[in-house]
Amino acid sequence: MALVKTVSCTLFALMAFAGNSVLCRMALGARTIDASSFTVVRLLSGIVILMIAVKCTATTKSSSANGSWISALMLFLYAITFSFAYVSLDTGTGALVLFGAVQMTMICISVLRGNRLHISEWVGICLAFTGFVYLVLPSVATPSFFGFVLMSVAGIAWGIYTLNGRISTFPLRDTAFNFARTTPLILALGLLAIPNIHLSAEGMMLAILSGAIASGIGYTVWYVALGGLSATEAAVVQLLVPVIAGVGGIVFVSETITVRLLMAAVLILGGILTVVGGRWYFVQWRVAGRS
Repeated sequence: MALVKTVSCTLFALMAFAGNSVLCRMALGARTIDASSFTVVRLLSGIVILMIAVKCTATTKSSSANGSWISALMLFLYAITFSFAYVSLDTGTGALVLFGAVQMTMICISVLRGNRLHISEWVGICLAFTGFVYLVLPSVATPSFFGFVLMSVAGIAWGIYTLNGRISTFPLRDTAFNFARTTPLILALGLLAIPNIHLSAEGMMLAILSGAIASGIGYTVWYVALGGLSATEAAVVQLLVPVIAGVGGIVFVSETITVRLLMAAVLILGGILTVVGGRWYFVQWRVAGRS
């Protein structure tokens, strides 16, 4: 039952991440809203929907879970740098820089904390990342230096935010208060953005969907999923996001299935399975050899 919960929550969260990237790109790529306003509306929408959810599901047991200021800072840092980076980066380049930074951050912190990766986990990481790079390579262009730095910071911040979520006991409440704690930063950003504000009904709607659904609900479910994932597994499974986005294009907008998508999916899924099952297999093999 726990495995089913982890798998289902992980898939839902990854679909939310894919949807978030699409919504951000639609809003910022078409210049329907400026990056600062998009971030403000996105985070405020997340606060509203999550606080309503907390009120509707409040229990005495969860009253002590209030998120953390570090997680809130990482959430805001990720949201603002992600928005500004996508103004100057195309989708493929942005995804490559973002998820590359996420992988390196989570794996390096995990190793520094004393978690020694098994050889099978290293193989799985390399295999999955190879599939990811192969998938996004055709749309990768030479990034602007500013955009590259911003998206790298976004990846580092998201990696830290994800690792902090692995210790969450009450994901909904922790996520809600992480969002709520960004309020002072949101107000400051809103004031600074007034001279260059650019809004449209379409941009506002995309930002609300990104904040309330893809971010607010998606990040809560991600925190639930993290309870059943190791740091390495959590890092690697996120490489499935571009594949899910590709499948979504096939299902919802009648895009064609390409050999590149199929091969990338096989490599990424194979890498994930190697990370998840490799250590367990070798432990069982050693036990069997000693008996």
